[in-house]
Formats: sequence, structure tokens, C-alpha cells
Amino acid sequence: MTLLIVLIFILGYILLATTHLTNVNKAAIAMFMGTVGWVLYICYGTDFVMSQHPREYFDFLAGESPNSAMVKHFIYDDIFLKYVGKAAAIVLFLLATMTIIEILNNNGCFDFITEWIRTRNSRRLLWTITIATFLISANLDNLTTTTTMLVIMHGIVQNRRQRMLIGSAIVLAANAGGCMTVIGDPAGVMLWGEGAVTATNFSAYLVLPSIVAWALPTYLIGRSLPARLDVEWPATPYRGDDTNLSRLQRLSMLIVGIGGLWFIPTFHNITKLSPFLGALCVLSVLWVVNEIYNRKLMNTEQMIQRRFPRSLQYGSLQQILFVMGIMLAMGVVTETGFFGTISEWIDFNVHNIWAIGVLSGLVSGVVDTFTVAMTNISLYPIVDAASLDRWVDSDYMENFVQNGAYWKMVAFTTSLGGCLTCFASTSGLALMKMERMHVGWYLKNCSPKVLIGWGLGLAILWLEMTYI
Repeated sequence: MTLLIVLIFILGYILLATTHLTNVNKAAIAMFMGTVGWVLYICYGTDFVMSQHPREYFDFLAGESPNSAMVKHFIYDDIFLKYVGKAAAIVLFLLATMTIIEILNNNGCFDFITEWIRTRNSRRLLWTITIATFLISANLDNLTTTTTMLVIMHGIVQNRRQRMLIGSAIVLAANAGGCMTVIGDPAGVMLWGEGAVTATNFSAYLVLPSIVAWALPTYLIGRSLPARLDVEWPATPYRGDDTNLSRLQRLSMLIVGIGGLWFIPTFHNITKLSPFLGALCVLSVLWVVNEIYNRKLMNTEQMIQRRFPRSLQYGSLQQILFVMGIMLAMGVVTETGFFGTISEWIDFNVHNIWAIGVLSGLVSGVVDTFTVAMTNISLYPIVDAASLDRWVDSDYMENFVQNGAYWKMVAFTTSLGGCLTCFASTSGLALMKMERMHVGWYLKNCSPKVLIGWGLGLAILWLEMTYI
């Protein structure tokens, strides 16, 4: 049964790697992996429980006779719900950040970006929009940030090839900015919530590698653009429920939304509660401010529609279902003991986390960034720093303590590795669909530039972790 579950997991990997060819939705594949895996697991629940959790199971029985029903209750209460809780924490955080950026966008809080890039100079437009993407994605959901910036760019730049180049730089900026903070990428949120990293330490080490991995390829992409772009400046968009908020109102909403998310690490350190609770708190405050500013429309049909942000609709729900499915799939494979066996093999035969990082980055460029990141995270538990002296190879195991090199390496290599082929990240898929971009064009015009930045950024991270 373990073999069957692992085969389904591998099949899911293959299907995720070929979604750009099969056009099968990633969310459907992830949900299939997660649901079928747990059904198969519970069919042979007694064997798995006695292999992985014998002591906990006998404590759960409390003297009662073991039977099939008791095993299923134990799996549900003590095993399955643990992974559901972890997945729900990430999903709720994504839901909150997606909704925050949608509310800000609906109220024109990002219109200043259009004003900043009002130029035909290709370098200025490229750097302005990618800098904005880099900074915003460090605090909000990568996919929603990318989509917002692509829409802004698409309405301005008229030449398709120029849009594809600038769009590729936007996707890269979103992924690089997202991996720079613990709240900018689902993998970072997972590492932070599990206690593998702390917010300040994580950003301190990743800020320079992320900037280099974004800025160098962006500079090289900029050299492929003409000096003057073919642009057209559309009129200020009418959103259907536009209330023409003043600049001060839009600025205050931006401060509440973005500034509130900056407070989440402090909120987590003080309360020790899950980060998603802080994100939901920020969302609730922003939502109240939104309705106060738009109170003149409270009784109109437009306001009723406005109260349900577009991020709650079908498009972004795919991302949420995908994350839920992948985390459930990782959970069931972990419970079979397969990841433990693989990690022991890696420790004995590879014994180098940076070799793992290079391989993971390359694989994430083919499969999916979040899937590969979660696979790497699931391979190893967090080692207690106080118990390092008990390990034979304590120097190697130091990589897996809180704020160890392994966790930062995984976050960086997988997030930026997804930009190597574009289709491996949800942001890249959004660009491919919007501009009808072919994989071959991206591999020829962007992949070598991204590879140079990714390699240099990884080298900088290695130097930081080795000598600082």
C-alpha cells in the first residue's frame, strides 16, 4: 500500500510537470493526490499506525480492545486533522492576502503605479513596475500581485513581444520578492508557522540573494527591449463601482493593508498564534475602512457586489484548493514513512544540503515550486539545537535547527527555480495564458538570464550561511 501511495504521488508529480501540455488544472491534480492518498492510507490504517504511532495508539485505546473503528477514529483525531490544520492555516493566510490586495486594487490604491510608469522609456518602465512588484509581493500573495501588475502592463504596452519580456520580469520580481519574507510565499509561511525559521533572521539572509536573483536577470531582459516602447495611455479605469476616493483615502487604505501585514511577525511573536489570524485581523480592519469610505454606495446594487471581492471567486480558489491538496498529499506520504527512508538515503549518499538545493531548484522549474518546496520541507524534522551533541554528525545536523541553512536554501531555490521555465509557477502560468506565450520562446529569451541570477543568488546565500 505504501508503494501504491508513492506511485500516486509520483504520478501527480508527472502530471504537474506536464500541465502546460495536457491543460489539466493543477488544483484538480493536487486534490486527487491528497484525497486518494488518505483513502488508501485508512484502508490499511492498522499497519501504518502500528508502524509509525504504536505508543500513541495504545494511549488512545486507554485499555479498550483495538478494532477497525478505533483505528479509523485514531487516524482522524490524531493524524489526519493535524495535516488539515496545517493546510488550513496556509489557505486562510492566502485567502486573507488575496482579499486584501483585491480590496486595494478595487479602490485604486495601485493607480499610482500607472502614474509612475507613464513613460516611453523602456528601462524606466521596466524597473518601476518590477520594483513595485518586488516590494508588494514581499507582503501579499504572489499570484494576485503578478496578475494585478500584468493587467496594468498589458493595458499600456502595445507590442506583444515587449509585453512578454516585461511580463517575464514581473513574474521573476514577484517570486523573488515573495521568497524574501516569511509572509510573501506559501512555503515561507509554512516554514515560519512550523517554527523552522524566524521572520527577522529569514529576511536578513534572503534579502541580498533575492535582490541579486531578481535585479541581474531584469537588467539583462531590459537590454533586449528597444529604447522607446510602443505604449498607449488609457484613461483612468472605471471599475463599475468607482467612488473616486481621494489620494489621502487611498493612501490610508494602502497603509492599513500593507502596514498591517508588516505587523504580523510582531503579532505572532507576542501571541504565538498562527500568522493567518493576524492576516484575518488586518483584512477585517481594511474591510471596515473600505465600507466606511464607500458608505455613499452602501444601499446600492454596486456596493452589494463590491462587498464580495473578486479574489473569493473561482480563479483564486484554484490556488487555494491546490495548496490544500498538495499539503494533504505530503501528509499522507509522510505518514507512510517514505520520506523518512528517502532522507536517510540522502544523508548517507549525498550528505550535502547545497547539492539538494541545486537539484530542488532545477526540479521546481519542471514540476511546481510549492510542491517541490513542501517535499523538501517534509523530508526532515526540525532539530532541537539543544540536542545537537547527541548526533554523530552534529555539524551536518546543524543545518536543520531553527534558522538553519536548509530551510532558507529550500525557500530560495524552489521559489526562484520555478522561474527557469515559467510554467512551473502559478505566476508564470498566468503570464503564459494572458500573452499566449510559448514555452520555447521563454526558454530561449529568458531562462538563461534567470539561471544566471538564480545561480549567483544561491552562491551569495551559501557565502552568508558559511561565513556569517
